[in-house]
Amino acid sequence: MSGGRVEADPSVRETLRGYLALERDVLVLSVAMFAFSLGYQGTNQYMAEYLYALGAGPLVVGLFGSLGNLISAVYPYPGGAISDRIGSRRALALFGLLSAAGFGLWAAAGLLPPVVVPAVAVGPVTVPELTFPVAIFLGLFLVQCWKSFGLGATFAVVKQATTPDRLATGFAATETVRRLAFLLGPLAVAAALSVFEFSVGFRVVLAGAAVVALVGTLAQHVLYDASNDSLGSAFAGVGSVVSDLRSLPAELPPLLAADTLVRFANGMVYVFFVVFVVDALDGPVGVPVVGALSPQAFFGVLLAVEMAVALASMVPVSRLADRVGLKPVVAVGFLVYATFPALLLLAPDSAVQVGPLALSPVAVFVALFAFSGVRFAGLPAHKALIVGPAERDAGGRVTGSYYLVRNAVTIPSAAVGGALYALSPAVAFGTATAVGLAGVGVFVVIGERFEPN
Repeated sequence: MSGGRVEADPSVRETLRGYLALERDVLVLSVAMFAFSLGYQGTNQYMAEYLYALGAGPLVVGLFGSLGNLISAVYPYPGGAISDRIGSRRALALFGLLSAAGFGLWAAAGLLPPVVVPAVAVGPVTVPELTFPVAIFLGLFLVQCWKSFGLGATFAVVKQATTPDRLATGFAATETVRRLAFLLGPLAVAAALSVFEFSVGFRVVLAGAAVVALVGTLAQHVLYDASNDSLGSAFAGVGSVVSDLRSLPAELPPLLAADTLVRFANGMVYVFFVVFVVDALDGPVGVPVVGALSPQAFFGVLLAVEMAVALASMVPVSRLADRVGLKPVVAVGFLVYATFPALLLLAPDSAVQVGPLALSPVAVFVALFAFSGVRFAGLPAHKALIVGPAERDAGGRVTGSYYLVRNAVTIPSAAVGGALYALSPAVAFGTATAVGLAGVGVFVVIGERFEPN
């Protein structure tokens, strides 16, 4: 980016051509990224339903979501330091093995006794009895290792394996493969749950995720050429982080404030989408060609629809941003994030008339998840807004500081959402939409607008 101008995203053909011409290490990393993304994306959005099946309630699910947020915020820094000290190849192998072990622990969670915390009165408020499937919480620390600990290592591999003029192509290749796994993962879960009932089928999925993660780790370790690994020094300390935060470009605080509100809102309810949809459907769902699916399996189809729309719309929406500017595209993405929870809340009782056609609640669910996919289409424009104001040699520090603040502030979002969901889904989803719309308002009123070409 230069002077507020954004390069148009490459076409699918150009992306494929560039991908095939990349260095072997990036291809190896892409294969590993596909394996771990397939396992993580195929399981992550089902964890609330799995926790419910193990006896947990909304408060525990919310705490689980917030713990995941905390890990995502904290892990990248020590992960990057470890990668610099021992090399990307060894670091990614270590993180991959830990993640595979985490999936295995999740699969075995039903075999281990949970911890039950009795009800307790705190003043006028009574906290109900809480059931913690400990293996799920412990497993989360392991499963997140490759995704979060390995973030710095994956960036380092791409940087070391590509020339500066092909760096963007390297990242585009790995991101394309990752998103493809986001599409196929939920479909794999849907296929498994169409054969087995949920408790058994999801454990089969988790065991499969452990195997895929192990295979990805071994392939990565054997095929990756470590001769280009550079070993660096230890992390410079918290002082460097504080300095980077203070030096954020003046254009970013309004975007950061809006983005944080929108992401906090989404974090409140994101983990509960599967629970809400499954409860709302409450019985087999007829799918053309496939036949009847359980509500849990149908949720996998909805996730695949969401990601298919995201993949199909990302390039054309990015090109639209070149013509109309970045801010309108990012604003629309924020608006989709904000309104989706309230729209989802209305879906079970809806009957939408489109011309001569009457859409059933099931069809409305499909339409809503397709609508949700549009939010991903604005991600390239959003990233361009973040890095645009940075000086040429400071883009990494600016981006890291931005995400550190946003991720840290949104850590408690799922716990807050869990407390509200325990009252009712309407309270949780309605509050999330209100917070999200506040973020949209902040961005529309004071957010920076970059001029298009």
